[in-house]
Amino acid sequence: MKKLSYLLLGLTLMAALFLTACSSSSTSKSENETHSKHDETATDYPKRQIELVVPFAAGGGVDLAARAVAEYLSKEWGQPIVVNNKPGGGGMIGAQYALKEAKADGYTVLVNNNSSTTMFEAGNSQTTLTIKDNVFASRVAEATTAFAVKADAEWDNLKELSDWAKENPDKLTWASVGPAGFSSFAVAEWLDTIGVDFQDTKMVSSEGASDSTAKVAGGHVILAVHNAGEVAPLAQGGKIKVLAVSSEERHPLFPDVPTAKEQGFEDLTVKWWTGLSFAKDTPPEIVQKWDEAVAKMEKDPEFIKQLEKIKLEPSYLNSADFTKNVQEEKDRYLKLAEETGIRK
Repeated sequence: MKKLSYLLLGLTLMAALFLTACSSSSTSKSENETHSKHDETATDYPKRQIELVVPFAAGGGVDLAARAVAEYLSKEWGQPIVVNNKPGGGGMIGAQYALKEAKADGYTVLVNNNSSTTMFEAGNSQTTLTIKDNVFASRVAEATTAFAVKADAEWDNLKELSDWAKENPDKLTWASVGPAGFSSFAVAEWLDTIGVDFQDTKMVSSEGASDSTAKVAGGHVILAVHNAGEVAPLAQGGKIKVLAVSSEERHPLFPDVPTAKEQGFEDLTVKWWTGLSFAKDTPPEIVQKWDEAVAKMEKDPEFIKQLEKIKLEPSYLNSADFTKNVQEEKDRYLKLAEETGIRK
């Protein structure tokens, strides 16, 4: 009887050791497969077409920057990169698609700017998207803010328009992609400095800079505030005129236009930027690969020439610095939004 008991105990121990070994082998295999999958993702990406989602209409700064990025990286990676414009909702329709609806596999990239990130969140107390829904890869470019009116408007500089706005706030109309878009914050900051209640003026909806400037040129809206490159085509064509730029020095596109500071406006700080971000579950190796590619791209003379053609300034920030910068900007704009009544 004792021999039988010892035999059974021995068989039990052997079975336990076998199962443990199998489990360990299975776990090791699973871990190796996981590591292999991640290594493959980082090494082989991209294998197919990439979609750059622009949440604004074609022809604006974000769109033009996206097309420059697509052209450069499609050659760099040997895969097609297409630009998909999804305007509307102050940038939220395209952002929602890129960050929430498309697969988080690195093949859908959001090309955004202040309007679809920091400004949207600062201006809305209830949002479907926040900056936390973005994994910020790289900032690509910045641009100087410009104030423009119709070519035959009665004002020749921002000082004259400001004096008129003080007397006629209810007649001031301006275009923006949404109540919390880039133009809204730039206008609100300007009005705050001259003592005009932002709520007394009127916003007219637009799909982006090209639409806004066309509305001004057609006499449907008094003021358009966008980056200097976005207003340049119609300004150079004699359809609109620039009253001021917010750069430290006169802008090379408009050397005869005084800066805002030259005209006595010391506190106009709103500045346009565009950059790349991904949905939260995107493999970090892919985000890093984009960041490294953009860093290389922004040192390439040919890419810099492309930015110069579309009137943008290279302004690379890596993923960590870009993320920090966006958070700080959101906090600053939240204060402005609360003080001027933008935030709803």
